Amino acid sequence: LPSRPSRSAGSMSVVEHVREMAAAGLHSNVRLLSGLLLTMSGNNPELFSPSQKYQLLVYHADSLFHDKEYRNAVSKYTMALQQKKALSKTSKVRSSTGNATSTPQSQCLPSEIEVKYKMAECYTMLKHDKDAIAILDGIPSRQRTPKINMMLANLYKKAGQERSSVTSYKEVLRQCPLALDAILGLLSLSVKGAEVASMTINIIQSIPNLDWLSVWIKAYAFVHTGDNTRAINTICSLEKKSLLRDNVDLLGSLADLYFRAGDNKNSILKFEQAQMLDPYLIKGMDVYGYLLAREGRLEDVENLGCRLFNISDQHAEPWVVSGCHSFYSKRYSRALYLGAKAIQLNSNSVQALLLKGAALRNMGRVQEAIIHFREAIRLAPCRLDCYEGLIECYLASNSIREAMVMANNVYKTLGANAQTLTLLATVCLEDPVTQEKAKTLLDKALTQRPDYIKAVVKKAELLSREQKYEDGIALLRNALANQSDCVLHRILGDFLVAVNEYQEAMDQYSIALSLDPNDQKSLEGLQKMEKEESPTDATQEEDVDDMEGSGEEGDLEGSDSEAAQWADQEQWFGMQ
Repeated sequence: LPSRPSRSAGSMSVVEHVREMAAAGLHSNVRLLSGLLLTMSGNNPELFSPSQKYQLLVYHADSLFHDKEYRNAVSKYTMALQQKKALSKTSKVRSSTGNATSTPQSQCLPSEIEVKYKMAECYTMLKHDKDAIAILDGIPSRQRTPKINMMLANLYKKAGQERSSVTSYKEVLRQCPLALDAILGLLSLSVKGAEVASMTINIIQSIPNLDWLSVWIKAYAFVHTGDNTRAINTICSLEKKSLLRDNVDLLGSLADLYFRAGDNKNSILKFEQAQMLDPYLIKGMDVYGYLLAREGRLEDVENLGCRLFNISDQHAEPWVVSGCHSFYSKRYSRALYLGAKAIQLNSNSVQALLLKGAALRNMGRVQEAIIHFREAIRLAPCRLDCYEGLIECYLASNSIREAMVMANNVYKTLGANAQTLTLLATVCLEDPVTQEKAKTLLDKALTQRPDYIKAVVKKAELLSREQKYEDGIALLRNALANQSDCVLHRILGDFLVAVNEYQEAMDQYSIALSLDPNDQKSLEGLQKMEKEESPTDATQEEDVDDMEGSGEEGDLEGSDSEAAQWADQEQWFGMQ
């Protein structure tokens, strides 16, 4: 006969075996056994004590949670809490009659607070944020653990309950003064950097090598007030410190700040640096992919998308990168699908909202696009590109007054810098009455930043209207002295055509196409030149008035048939 198991294993109850397997992470085993035991309990209510039933329900629910069956898990957690309530009543009765005994089993019951936290996690996974808030709100403040306060703070913030969110983040910091994400949460809700720093001052002074933390808080305070220049300078000072050199998070923040400041070249450099340090980096790669796509580097975008999908398809970033590839290949309905998929994975993905909004706009669904750009603005009120997208929608639907109101608000809110001046000038250019104002705003922008491409493009557009081609050529040559940009080379080609400098115009179109082989307007300009060189062509037409600033809009040709092709398909759209 086989030897009997040791006394300790033999003397354990079956529920204790379930608890041990749960603690050991044997979730599939727990699910099977607890399921069978719960059925036994249902058929014979006397088989297990109320505390044992409570434990079985919790362990069974935990195994369902592990299998991502969140609705089922919630129902079992709810039953467990009902069982716990009944258990509390009986224990009160026992204690009043003096029969209460403290058994080892009652001492290691799963925490009711932990059960409620798990339920809230289920609700957030099911996108039932109100239910998650309700269950956590029901926990008395004194009993809330740091992770409960952190989840509550994030949920309140998402629901727009800013005061409650601030209170919860502060409670996290009171319990854990080095909770850096809670610090970022407070800064994002406009709590002053000095106030946040005061909550960590004791720990900074008591622990060696933490002197950088006050500078870190200062840097991200600048980030959340939209002061990009000071944020960049402060993070650069941190990054140069030998102990924090080559930190991927700081490099990612720098890349994002350069992007917000309109310095795409430095942004790409910092993203590449971060990516080299951490080949599995996902955060910020959606912005990086967008920048590469804007530069016409579609092959690089495709490779980046493939690499990100291999790292994780459960994050929004790979879907956004793939969507950018589709958008700049003028496959707008596919970009729309991929943007929607990204939002489904992360409803707070600003880049996904911008991608979907731009795709909707280019498909002529302007009102739907406006909703997406407004949501992006709500999530990132300091990001100018969110406002640019919304203003483009207003201009596309001839709502110049709304565009003007919005541009003025941005100018007042984010301050008078090259970007906000150019955005306001872009709207002024649409109204014949405000042409002079546009000129003044663009001159101010170019005085601040002579190399700011969007300002150069808009100033060139204005000079083209006034037929001041020589001035335009001088402006563009000056802008191209220290940088190379497809749109600037193309517009210079248009201006050179206007002054009959055909050979150099062809050179400029060729340079533009070498930078972005998909730039349709440069290709058209070059083909037009080649036709005009042909002796059979007697007429010579020059049209430099139709100049687009960003090259982003693209035409809508073919998008209807494409929409039909993609509309009803719900399948994996990997990179082609």
